[in-house]
Amino acid sequence: SHLFLLSYNCKTLNIKKKTIQQCIISKVIIENNWTFISIAHDNSYFLHYSHFFKEQEKIKVVYKEAFALLNIKSLQRCFGNFFTKRTKELKPALHSAPGWKLFGKVPPRENFQKDSKIIQQEYEARTGRTCKPPPQATRRKNFEFEPLSTTALILEDRPSNLPAKSIEEALRHRQEYDEMVAEAKKREIKEAHKRKRIMKERFKQEENIASAMVIWINEILPNWEGMRTTRRVRELWWQGLPPSVRGKVWSLAIGNELNITHELYEIFLSRAKERWKSFSETNSENDVEDAGVSVADREASLELIKLDISRTFPSFYIFQKGGPYHDLLHSVLGAYTCYRPDVGYVQGMSFIAAVLILNLEEADAFIAFANLLNKPCQLAFFRVDHSMMLKYFAAFEVFFEENLPKLFLHFKSYSLTPDIYLIDWIFTLYSKSLPLDLACRVWDVFCRDGEEFLFRTGLGILRLYEDILLQMDFIHIAQFLTKLPEDITSEKLFSCIAAIQMQNSNKKWAQVS
Repeated sequence: SHLFLLSYNCKTLNIKKKTIQQCIISKVIIENNWTFISIAHDNSYFLHYSHFFKEQEKIKVVYKEAFALLNIKSLQRCFGNFFTKRTKELKPALHSAPGWKLFGKVPPRENFQKDSKIIQQEYEARTGRTCKPPPQATRRKNFEFEPLSTTALILEDRPSNLPAKSIEEALRHRQEYDEMVAEAKKREIKEAHKRKRIMKERFKQEENIASAMVIWINEILPNWEGMRTTRRVRELWWQGLPPSVRGKVWSLAIGNELNITHELYEIFLSRAKERWKSFSETNSENDVEDAGVSVADREASLELIKLDISRTFPSFYIFQKGGPYHDLLHSVLGAYTCYRPDVGYVQGMSFIAAVLILNLEEADAFIAFANLLNKPCQLAFFRVDHSMMLKYFAAFEVFFEENLPKLFLHFKSYSLTPDIYLIDWIFTLYSKSLPLDLACRVWDVFCRDGEEFLFRTGLGILRLYEDILLQMDFIHIAQFLTKLPEDITSEKLFSCIAAIQMQNSNKKWAQVS
């Protein structure tokens, strides 16, 4: 076995492996009974290693498209016994370029640089070939594919000391190359069409949002009480609220039954700050009990807030310590624990408060947060009212069996009850399990339809992934439903939600729950 160095001027030298210090594997080709490994050195030479392996069972080759640097030891690991055991020193190679020798570096020669035109002329004189000037850099049209140098290596002739390709082999290699280029071109065209389609959909969505925003601002919001229940507004609401009016519509839809004012929020916020200060300075538990809740419980709530904030939308980094909304979220949650000490802080509240903060001013976010958690469904879950929670789960299963009987039986076979996945969805109003933009659209319709839509959304998710869930066992179902795929789209989800019928034996959700 030998290593052959083939330079561009077609001069061939036999080189033993010990003289190789560094080289780069650029291409591996297996043809019939021959293996060709092209190794580029300084982008000027190709090193070809060949070995007849008809009698061998398997041959290990390493293909590095990215040109990984290798030394002789790594070459020995790659090709094992293919290299000869004997080593001989090669005579020093001649300098082929200024400051360059084949296997090492020499100090650069001063003031000796050939112009590119001179190099081209020497090459043409030596090979008899005429090099066409490179075309002007123009914008690629019709998605033309320009293969890398290593891609076209399959078309190169073999070194003169190796058996030449047969006509059949050459034709086959040309066909394989054309197929590779065609496949790459097809893939590039497909990706371009996909990008174009996405951009077109995005522009269309932006246009719809802009036109809807005008309608909401000029027509609906000024006449809120008279238009909120009309068919036109409900249909527009289903399509999603424009971000610029989302917070305002949420506030109006949630309402303020508790009659909380901005001044009341400031009072409870100041209490929370005093409590944080006293806990941090004295860590005392000698304060009197307030509303039947011990100081230890309140302290636990305040400590839990600090811990939970760091886990709220961690990928955004805006609610973590040092982020622009960290203190704001801390203030809203702290003020709520003082406002409702009977409820305190429960894990999951931070996600709800964070979504409201992203769409409302601080005080308005607190007012919407307190009123939202005062709704029957949220109050039952956050106060851990087991009897009420079981009623909600039972009602959910009624509509689950009605809409998705096959999946319902599959869940039953594994004794997988709704509390395993519904609790997390309800506690965070889907803001933890769904992408934020999709969760906000769920919130839009939730503010319109109330608690029924939360459970309808759950059934829509199960319908969307029914085929996948039917193939899973208990553990994988629970893991899958806890963190849903990030590529879920609003169009697919809302089409599944629309297909869910919240009616059983002429009884609606309110009657069943």
